[in-house]
Amino acid sequence: MPEVIFPGPEGRLEGRYHPQKAKDAPIAIVLHPHPQFGGTMNNKVVYNLHYAFYNMGFTVLRFNFRGVGRSQGEYDQGIGELSDAASALDYLQSMNQNAKHCWVAGFSFGAWIGMQLLMRRPEITGFVSVSPPANMYDFSFLAPCPSSGLIINGAADRVAPPADTHALVEKLHEQKGITITHEEVEGAGHFFEEPHMDTMIGNVDQYVRRRLTETSR
Repeated sequence: MPEVIFPGPEGRLEGRYHPQKAKDAPIAIVLHPHPQFGGTMNNKVVYNLHYAFYNMGFTVLRFNFRGVGRSQGEYDQGIGELSDAASALDYLQSMNQNAKHCWVAGFSFGAWIGMQLLMRRPEITGFVSVSPPANMYDFSFLAPCPSSGLIINGAADRVAPPADTHALVEKLHEQKGITITHEEVEGAGHFFEEPHMDTMIGNVDQYVRRRLTETSR
């Protein structure tokens, strides 16, 4: 797994980059949970999402937000982290100019950042949001949400209660022109501890593979 260092808005950002041989392979970035609560690109959910996308034929980049690991800068309340994510996508796109599809996946805080990135980057064709913390962050910027995606959470999540996720999904279901798919994993907590990790990744795999065979956004 090649380690990469690429320029971010506040200095260097550290990532792991996993290219496919096919020049027109779809691309995906994976965004990690909250930097101030131990979130890094090597978080289990992030790591597993990374490999799930790679195994589906994507060229994948995951990286550490500013101030995490060897990434320069310091935590910036989500504002700077969104800029970091945009820089990561720029970097990924610069090396994969023939990519047919572009996806963003995020876990917890990373899901919040990923959905903001979606609003700024019309080329993103799909998203996966795992355990979006709808109780802690305002998702009302998704008006309208520009692309279809998967929201997946654990029914036993105590960090981001399912009721808040349901409310977010209901709101998105009212929007026209996109399809929001919602999966809830019975018994799973916020971090999808075993045996729930495999179930969650299986759901992601099934959803993304289905989307790739469809031509619609």
